[in-house]
Amino acid sequence: MSDPAKIRRHAERVRELVAELVRTQVKDPRLGMITITDARITGDLRDATVFYTVLGDSAAQAGTSAALDSAKGLLRSTVGRALGLRHSPSLTFVLDDVLDHAKQIDELLVVAAERDAEVQQLAAGARYAGEPQPYWVAVEDADADADDPASSVDSDAAMLSVDSDVLSVDSDDVLSVDSDAAAPSVDPDAAASSVNSDAAGSSSNDRG
Repeated sequence: MSDPAKIRRHAERVRELVAELVRTQVKDPRLGMITITDARITGDLRDATVFYTVLGDSAAQAGTSAALDSAKGLLRSTVGRALGLRHSPSLTFVLDDVLDHAKQIDELLVVAAERDAEVQQLAAGARYAGEPQPYWVAVEDADADADDPASSVDSDAAMLSVDSDVLSVDSDDVLSVDSDAAAPSVDPDAAASSVNSDAAGSSSNDRG
């Protein structure tokens, strides 16, 4: 197998030679406006494929293909002598449809752009089928308070105020109840009668 760099050089040389010969040596009236676009050659340098394009319709392409086939012997011998190879490579001509593919892609892109414009126009005047917010929000006020730092500060201050009031009421009640339990009230009359009964009892005992 030959060196890849050598193969590329021979392929490029084949393309140049065929393009020059078609322009200067081939006088077939069927030959149209032809352009040699590329050439490939096998590793053994025995078979070469030449790609070309033709300006015109299918009739021009068919005439050019027939003209190249009829001039294939002349082209092969001339290319073989110019390359200096032991065996002149056979030539196969293939119509290069890259331009047709490029044209088709351009047409598809134009159609796609028109459809995108139509979709944008429809979307501009479209409305929601339901509510703009399709999901149910559980507590909206809580979310609003969480987003507002001032409201959270006010709520904390209110909680502190309520807690202080509860603590003051509880301390007063506890102190009043404890003071009543520590110093129970005594009826003076009941205390005096109790003292008199104790004194009478002691005097009766003395007499006895």
